[in-house]
Amino acid sequence: MANVCDYVKWRGDLSIEQSEFNEIDNLILSRFSYFPFDKIIKENEVVTIKELSERFKKQDIRKLPILWKDDVDLFPLMGESERFGKLLATKYINKIDPEQEKQFAAITVLMPNDTIFVSYRGTDNTIVGWKEDLNMSFKSHIASQISAKKYLEIIAQEYPDKKIRIGGHSKGGNIAVYAATFVNKEIKDRIINVYNNDGPGFCDDVIETPEYKEMIEKVHTYIPQSSVIGRLMNHREKYTVVKSVQKGIMQHDLYSWQVQGTKVVSLKEVTNGSEIVDKTIKEWLKNIEPSKREEVINIIFDIINATDAKNFGEIKEKWFFDIGAMLKGYKNLDDENKKMIIDITKKLISAIRVTIKNDKKKRK
Repeated sequence: MANVCDYVKWRGDLSIEQSEFNEIDNLILSRFSYFPFDKIIKENEVVTIKELSERFKKQDIRKLPILWKDDVDLFPLMGESERFGKLLATKYINKIDPEQEKQFAAITVLMPNDTIFVSYRGTDNTIVGWKEDLNMSFKSHIASQISAKKYLEIIAQEYPDKKIRIGGHSKGGNIAVYAATFVNKEIKDRIINVYNNDGPGFCDDVIETPEYKEMIEKVHTYIPQSSVIGRLMNHREKYTVVKSVQKGIMQHDLYSWQVQGTKVVSLKEVTNGSEIVDKTIKEWLKNIEPSKREEVINIIFDIINATDAKNFGEIKEKWFFDIGAMLKGYKNLDDENKKMIIDITKKLISAIRVTIKNDKKKRK
């Protein structure tokens, strides 16, 4: 079976003028915003993807914040290809603000046929990024969603004659949908499609709005067969189930998604495990008031922040020994809630650390 890297090797000799934009191009450009651009492009610089990939090759990869090892393969493949190499990238932005609990990054690709692709990055391994994700469980609007809308407005104003495609993976997919939903009508009319690749949904306050219901027909959502992240919160749009060669939560890895020609390898439905997890999480959220969710999540991240780590890779092996002592300061928590918080915190950190550790092994 093939993945997005294989697709570039196969279809990379044909430009987008020769073979029209398709759903695999969406996956690749949605992943593009994850690449470590900070030292190789300026915010207002306009540069070809080929040139960016050449700059990337000159970097010490061991020192770069690469989130997934396959990014190291995909970036040069894009640069060397006829399909992506000549495309222009611009307006890169990467902002992490602990006070606002915001982790936001985006880049815009200038496409043929008077179109652009706005790509939003999903969650990285920063603690701020994960905290913002969990804020979705009790907030109708999070900081990166607001930033995504403002970014889209700026891009639309700068390129007033261009039609717009928007996409992202994980949280990037969520904020892509949010931005498209709440911009003004003039910009909405220029939007061709919005791509949500295994990104969370929204709370009822958002999906019941006229703006969301109006945009829903342009939203294309893709989730792997055992999706967890992509089924969080509420969705109203139809979705395509993509075959992944990974298991469980690791199917969130876009590089594990199978493609055939210009389409994803689709399945009829998600697995029973995905359905069970989805129902369990929704039932948990339904039975806990938003204020209680906020309290629990804030306590969990108070504990994590007490480690003084900026990302999950910096958290030391025996961090959990002090959780009990930390929780003694929360007088209003009963023993049951303390046990739940300890359990959630351990599972969250352990799962993320295992993912980081496994990916480092693959890179060697």
